[in-house]
Amino acid sequence: MFLDDYHSRTGSRIHITAEQASRFAKRVAGDFNPIHNPDARRFCVPGDLLFALVLARFGLSQNMTFRFLSMVGDSVPLTFVEDDDGLIRVLDDAGKCYLEVCRDGEVTHDESVVEAFTRCYVAFSGKNFPHYLKPLMEDRRVMFNPRRPLVIYDSMGFSLTRLDGVEPGLELLDSSLDVVGKRGDVMLDFRIVAGGEEIGSGAKKLVVSGLCDYDASAMDEIVDEFYRLKAAHDAEVS
Repeated sequence: MFLDDYHSRTGSRIHITAEQASRFAKRVAGDFNPIHNPDARRFCVPGDLLFALVLARFGLSQNMTFRFLSMVGDSVPLTFVEDDDGLIRVLDDAGKCYLEVCRDGEVTHDESVVEAFTRCYVAFSGKNFPHYLKPLMEDRRVMFNPRRPLVIYDSMGFSLTRLDGVEPGLELLDSSLDVVGKRGDVMLDFRIVAGGEEIGSGAKKLVVSGLCDYDASAMDEIVDEFYRLKAAHDAEVS
């Protein structure tokens, strides 16, 4: 399974080290958010890695909603369970819930289908910045704190009309940024296609904290740093 390099298992618990989480963010998602760097003061495991592990464990359902309730730190022992209420939860040993998943409809456990969908969603999700967020912030004349950029995964959901899509892809349909004081709620609506046919749709919500006035030069520096990190990573793995 392609996720083997990004987690380990001890009995019924899953562990994700900061190094594994960072590799997943960069290699699979193309995500260079500094919060996923192993030495980040507020390091957290990418939500997309938890998403991927849920699909690998429980399969891909026609309708799924993911609510990210808290940030997972380095090497926290996690248990992935399906409770009596039908919800899938990701918990630590103290019972703290980090992710809650609601699902219904048909389910496929076909590894090739699950992996293809996982990869296409994560690749789409990894484009949060600068591809989707920068134009929104520029338009609203706000941005995150350039010294402490913080973009948090809030929730995501999708519905599929079929579960046998070959080489699926996600396309952004609409995006919005709702500013409330120092907080910004970002909505990204997308459609899911396969073989030239639309087979589903979904939406993702992000929260941007510590908003301040838009500074074009500061934003240019952040974007330049993103592409510098990406180029350095690509050269390292090539």
